Amino acid sequence: MRVFVYLIIFFSFFDLFTQLPIISPLAASLGATPFLTGLAVGMYSFSNTIGNILSGFLTDKKGAFQVLLAGLLLTSGALFLYHLAADAWSLLAIRFLHGLLAGFIVPAAFTYLANEAEEEKKGKGAAISGAFVGLAAIIGPAFSGIVASRTSETTVLTITGAALLLLGVLTLFLLRTSLAANQSEEPSEQMTVRDFFKSTEVVKAFIGAFLLMFSQGVLAYMLPLKVILLGNDAQTSGMLLSVFGIVAVMIFLLPTNRIFDRVKATSTLAFGMTMMGLSLALASQMEEVSLLYLCMALYGIGFAFLFPSLNSLLVGAVAPSHRGKAYGYFYAFFSFGVVAGSGVTGLLAFTVNQGFLFTGILLVLAAVGSLLKEPPVMKENQ
Repeated sequence: MRVFVYLIIFFSFFDLFTQLPIISPLAASLGATPFLTGLAVGMYSFSNTIGNILSGFLTDKKGAFQVLLAGLLLTSGALFLYHLAADAWSLLAIRFLHGLLAGFIVPAAFTYLANEAEEEKKGKGAAISGAFVGLAAIIGPAFSGIVASRTSETTVLTITGAALLLLGVLTLFLLRTSLAANQSEEPSEQMTVRDFFKSTEVVKAFIGAFLLMFSQGVLAYMLPLKVILLGNDAQTSGMLLSVFGIVAVMIFLLPTNRIFDRVKATSTLAFGMTMMGLSLALASQMEEVSLLYLCMALYGIGFAFLFPSLNSLLVGAVAPSHRGKAYGYFYAFFSFGVVAGSGVTGLLAFTVNQGFLFTGILLVLAAVGSLLKEPPVMKENQ
């Protein structure tokens, strides 16, 4: 059943990535001002953060099956609601509901995968799940752009809703027994938010998740501007992002994924974050699009090493009965990072090259900091 859960992860992130090219045009078509258009784009990530945290608590309390099933079915319903958006304010309400409900899916799915994976293969399992995220990042925006240009933005959202509805129905029949067996027993002693932040490994995973998506937010904001400055069009930006995604997926799926079970997660984390940082710093200096492709390939290598490392740190530091909450916070940092990446660089009024350089230096410094102290492992209280 792991393959089916990977499929759920794919479509959950597919839902996210198909939104990227279409929400701004959809908001504009409903008469939204530039401010409300930006708010509509960011509203999903805001409420998704809340959904992630709620999902974590409910997964530990109720089990992954109920949370996953509810998340799939309710998110499907939220996607169908886009047809009812009559103006910018109704769109904002739907965006909030969509993000909140979609936030239930991913923490429950990753908790299930982490608890079921064999101890010596958890790193490889995290790499494979990362491959499905990468595939969604490659396929989602392209699919969305093509379908929206030929039909409408709401058609894209309806197709995604239908896919999640089908997955929800299949989950009811295929995963009931499997996920029920996977459910942890109620822990004898509860953990607070402060308890999570007492573990250096957990803190590194949370910071790494934030910085990973912070850099993604900067890329989404700055890369199209960089490409335009070099005299190319938006299609080139999509091709550059595809290069990073393809390189990452290859590393995730090829025998290279075994490295995540053979090398300490702190080492692969530092390597991945350094590669991402260097790629962005180099991108700030490039004046030819052909060289940007090399930067994006380097970024893909870094992404491929960082994502499984973060999962391995989290799984190794948190007992199974608390992993739902851990993944809830983890993906809340993911959601917040995307908003912060574009928001902070915009607020500081960075030029394109300054934004890339700032983020690159930030990632390299974080990589160095991650190696300064060997973290303790959080044990479950008995």
